[in-house]
Formats: sequence, structure tokens, C-alpha cells
Amino acid sequence: MLENIGLMKGIGGKMNWLQQRQTVLTGNIANADTPNYQAHDIQKPDFGAVMSKAANRPRINQLSTNSAHIGGERKVGEVDTRKTKDVYEAAPVGNSVVLEEQLIKAQKTSTDYNLMTNLYRKNVGMIKFIVSK
Repeated sequence: MLENIGLMKGIGGKMNWLQQRQTVLTGNIANADTPNYQAHDIQKPDFGAVMSKAANRPRINQLSTNSAHIGGERKVGEVDTRKTKDVYEAAPVGNSVVLEEQLIKAQKTSTDYNLMTNLYRKNVGMIKFIVSK
């Protein structure tokens, strides 16, 4: 039942992505001393593409009865596509894993996963409350 709710699908998808990323990051950390090992990361989902797909669906237009009303047509802003400069270098043995960088990414991934877990739990609680009434 919950898998049919769009919000729950989104939260579940994000949790799945975070779990996969955490697996990749822990593999990087485990291979920090392996010669010629290259650090990996998984690609972030393209949120702009998801929003564009959602924006192309039929919409219900808002009716403005007063010129002071805020318009209902809003465009999603352009995303800054500049790449950040990678300041880390490979070790003399050819290993590109920087433990500090991987640990920061792993901690952020863990924090994001906890946030998604809490959102899921809160939404299930709201649904249970509504159904019980």
C-alpha cells in the first residue's frame, strides 16, 4: 500500500541510493592502502530531470481573481553546472583514496539516511493516525 504513494516512493528511492553509496564508500575506505586503487562514487540522481518529467504532466491552473495574487506559473531555476575542482592527489603508490574525504562523505551519507528514515517514520505515523480516525 505505501509503495503506491509518491512521497514514499521518493523516500525509498533516496534510501536505496544512500545505501548503495555507503557500500561504495566503505569499499573505498577498506582499500585505502591498496596500491593503484582508484576511489569510486556513484552518480547522484538528476533531480532536474525528475522535476522536468513531473512538470510535463497535465496541471490544474490556478485562477487569479485579483491582480495582487501571486501567479501560479513558476519555473525551476537553472542549476549551477560548474564542476568543483578536485584538490586531492593520488598517493605515490597510485592510490587515490583520501581517508578524510571518504569519511566525510560516509558521515554525510549516514546523516542523510537517518533523515530519510525519520521522514518515512513520520509519514507512516501520519497515515496511521488518519486511518485510525
